Amino acid sequence: MKILIISPGKTHDPLLADAISEYEKRLQNRLPIEWNFPKPGSKEAEAEAIIKLLKKEDFVVLLDERGKDVDTTGLSALLDKHLQGGTKRMVFVIGGAFGVDKTLQDWANSTIKLSSLVFPHMLVRLIITEQLYRGISILDGKKYHHA
Repeated sequence: MKILIISPGKTHDPLLADAISEYEKRLQNRLPIEWNFPKPGSKEAEAEAIIKLLKKEDFVVLLDERGKDVDTTGLSALLDKHLQGGTKRMVFVIGGAFGVDKTLQDWANSTIKLSSLVFPHMLVRLIITEQLYRGISILDGKKYHHA
């Protein structure tokens, strides 16, 4: 399975790029990550740009602070379900600075929150990449996750 992370805005902030890259390297053989950075704009324009990147067979997870609260083992279980179920691509969409248009919400198969706190996009990119690595580590029985 491949992962696509869509985050409207600029490419990675240099302060976080090395950390994001480190988790991508750890995942590359198990869960390769691809990034797409649509131009930021209105909620409607962002939704249109994002939807153009999606395929019907994608499993789309919208990251939004109003989404379902999922812990690390829950994210790991979601990854496992789709790895075992033959999903070809799982797409994580980081909501725009002004929220997400309803058309994009309707496209999403699931909406989850990483926290009740609100984070800047650049930090969310690092958090989701680390959590994907942590989730795979749980599935692979690695000692990275200490719960």
